[in-house]
Amino acid sequence: MLNHVEKHFASGLLKPFGVAFGPDGKYAFVDSLINPSTPPSGLTPMRDAGGISEYSVSASGLVSERVGSFPDGSLLGMAISPNGRDLVAAGGSGASVFSVPRIEQPNSAPSTWLLGSFTSRGQGAIEVAISPDGDDVFVSLENSDQLAVFNLKKAESSGFGSADLVGYVPTGVAPVGMVISPNGRFLYATSEASAQTGTEGTLTTIDLRRAEEQPSRSVVSTVWAGCSPVRVVATRSSVYVTARESDELLEFSASDLVSHPVSALTGRVQVGEAPVGLALANHDKTVVIANSNRFNANGATSNLAVVAAEKQSLHLVGYVATGDFPRDMAVSPDGTTVLISDYGSGDLEEVDVGSLP
Repeated sequence: MLNHVEKHFASGLLKPFGVAFGPDGKYAFVDSLINPSTPPSGLTPMRDAGGISEYSVSASGLVSERVGSFPDGSLLGMAISPNGRDLVAAGGSGASVFSVPRIEQPNSAPSTWLLGSFTSRGQGAIEVAISPDGDDVFVSLENSDQLAVFNLKKAESSGFGSADLVGYVPTGVAPVGMVISPNGRFLYATSEASAQTGTEGTLTTIDLRRAEEQPSRSVVSTVWAGCSPVRVVATRSSVYVTARESDELLEFSASDLVSHPVSALTGRVQVGEAPVGLALANHDKTVVIANSNRFNANGATSNLAVVAAEKQSLHLVGYVATGDFPRDMAVSPDGTTVLISDYGSGDLEEVDVGSLP
């Protein structure tokens, strides 16, 4: 255990999931369930509302600023647009788009935060990614085995509607994690299985520009990625994947995923029980992994694994204590802070990157 790592917790959330930083890093956002109903015995519970909580971020901890409730269901993975103006959160068959300036404006009514929503014919929207130019949104549809592509630029200029749906990228079974390559050319997506009856999943490399125009023809390669891969991050040279049922972090060569996929896997290391979220730190020399223990394995605990990743070599350094079921992660714009949603214990966790080994 790395007991010297500095961390702070903000508690009292109900099943927090997606996390993101505002454009200047002074504020952070987390979505969760809000005000669950507890009706008298024998009556049908009302549907839980989804909500977005805003926190101010500092070296001394997290301070809750405001909460907005949205009755149309839960919000899951989220992302901030490159220009810092839009907050996009997956949910239902698509995603909801919120105005960051309105959320950060003191005393603004939460009813003014929502700009509009995307819908598709799919189900199980769980994570989102936004193109580098901010024009397009990609949503993983876990229950429909595909990614939906939406034209955000068109929606914001002409109004949200069915015409915003560009199409679908085919994937393996249960796609979840996505990330765009640092050079903006590719989108990487994980799928928990390659077939309905299997547990061995895949990493799909997608041509981003083609996905914005012809999504169904945009797949570049698909490779084996361990058992139930669920999240992915990328540097210029490497792509890292958490394989939840393998309890591993996998490393792939970014160039080989395009030119020679069969030999793209370059490293793997055991990290802990059921890893899910992950984040890059220390100028991409460190990977922080959320060992979720989401299935309560015998004798296992939830924690954060810290892995040194240099010259295509992975080394487990140690563990950081965390809340229950750490899930999604976000890194501050200046790289000094990692935020984690502790889904099981209802915490938002802040880790000081400078205190990591």
